[in-house]
Amino acid sequence: MDLRSLMLGLGFALMWSSAFTSARMIVAEASPLAALSVRFLISGLLGVLIARFLGQTMRLTQAQWRATIVFGIFQNAIYLGLNFVAMQTIEASVASIIASSMPLMVALAGWLVFRETLPFLGIVGLVFGVLGVSLIMGLRIEAGVELHGLVLCLIAAMALTVATLSVRGAVAGGNVMMIVGLQMIVGGVSLAIIALIWEPFQINPTWRLLGAFTYTTLIPGLAATFIWFKLVGRIGAVKAATFHFLNPFFGVLIAAALLGENIGLLDYVGVVIIALGILAVQLSKQHQTKSRPAR
Repeated sequence: MDLRSLMLGLGFALMWSSAFTSARMIVAEASPLAALSVRFLISGLLGVLIARFLGQTMRLTQAQWRATIVFGIFQNAIYLGLNFVAMQTIEASVASIIASSMPLMVALAGWLVFRETLPFLGIVGLVFGVLGVSLIMGLRIEAGVELHGLVLCLIAAMALTVATLSVRGAVAGGNVMMIVGLQMIVGGVSLAIIALIWEPFQINPTWRLLGAFTYTTLIPGLAATFIWFKLVGRIGAVKAATFHFLNPFFGVLIAAALLGENIGLLDYVGVVIIALGILAVQLSKQHQTKSRPAR
């Protein structure tokens, strides 16, 4: 892996992990789904404008359109929508840890659903990941965390898994920034419809809300998504997903530093176990890819 890919991966992990803290700030002051839909519509329109400036068009392949719609609905509308609702009652660090288990869910889906061979190291990684998540969730349940929020985060992580499996179809063929913008518009429109039907609108305009909303729109929303697509196109989905093992660390540290969330020793132990599990799964996939005979 070259230095540019390494920097892209580290930047993505840091941006992606910080989104949970800024989202926690937003939902404390505004209706979660309405705020998220506005964020996506702004990010999406900016993405499309930037894409047009770069000479990109909306003439996508059928596979790109399909992947863009699936990614927009499952990542933006379902995954982030459920996380925003959940973070009204649970801490940002908990949401980030659950979301960080996505690479484990991808590996498990490939093993159980698609019958992909998983090496011994990958199986060990899955076991470690489950143990780490179980440890942290057990601690939170014992401390009296709101179970409804936990369930929403788990469902959200499953939706993120589906979205991740659709990325490869969106990357092939170019027009990356256009795809980034369009999939955000898809998510924004979907969330706007749900918010109008289901969610009572409320907002408490503060400088904190404005800062968190602007940051979430431009950095985790637009920049991180663009970097992720570029990283996958540069080194492949398997290698790119390795950077997710940093997300539990970054998510917990950022939430503790900016929100003052109380993180205990056993929480850090669980984070380390999850990170090792994710790393083991991704390393096993890389080894498996290298060992396949050329055709």
